[in-house]
Amino acid sequence: MIPEIAGAVSMCVKNHVYCAGKNQAVDMQENKKRFIQLAIRYQVLRFGEFTLKSGRVSPYFFNAGLFSSGYALAELGSCYAQTIIDKNIDYDVLFGPAYKGIPLVAAIAYALSVNHGIDKPYAFNRKESKDHGEGGLIVGAELSGKVLIVDDVITAGTAIREAVDIIQGAGATTSAVLIALDRQEKGKSELSAIQEVHRDYGIDVYSIITMADLIDYLASDESYSQHLDAMMAYRRQYGI
Repeated sequence: MIPEIAGAVSMCVKNHVYCAGKNQAVDMQENKKRFIQLAIRYQVLRFGEFTLKSGRVSPYFFNAGLFSSGYALAELGSCYAQTIIDKNIDYDVLFGPAYKGIPLVAAIAYALSVNHGIDKPYAFNRKESKDHGEGGLIVGAELSGKVLIVDDVITAGTAIREAVDIIQGAGATTSAVLIALDRQEKGKSELSAIQEVHRDYGIDVYSIITMADLIDYLASDESYSQHLDAMMAYRRQYGI
């Protein structure tokens, strides 16, 4: 094992994931910092100039698909789980929309159990209903009571709207949505996709970090200070 990773895993085992113990308290700001550093380490979060699908030129890019190792997934699940505790989110079942939500929801359920002694059922959906074997659209626990949707980001809100429809169709209710990053950025209208979800469904959307948290982190770390002006300018132009 690479020494740097071995050291990080050792610290993780001692403090965060495997040997954290039940109900261990982690400072909310520390959890945000840990998530940002994890995202930078795996190049999930990069700074520079990136042309988005909307045509905007963004000073940062976030791709949660690059959390693609066992250690990264364990730490990611731990960050989500800690946010659920910090925000005191009320729910009965965790739900991860296909496809990115599938590994997320499993990692979060695991982290809640190992780190906090909270054993919650989880489920995810297939893109197409299965008509053989166990059949159906949902894999895992039955969707009942209050369901917490977990995903990486909300861009257009399409996946979340589909998830809400699935949950309603099962006779359950959506209690909230938890994502990794809130871009705090307006879409085609003056509202962000997150604000539109809240407007249309009355659902609260929580995040591990926000665009404002990224700016605060850059301001606190001189090694990233060269990106701060561009981030602040982008926030002034497109922020909500």
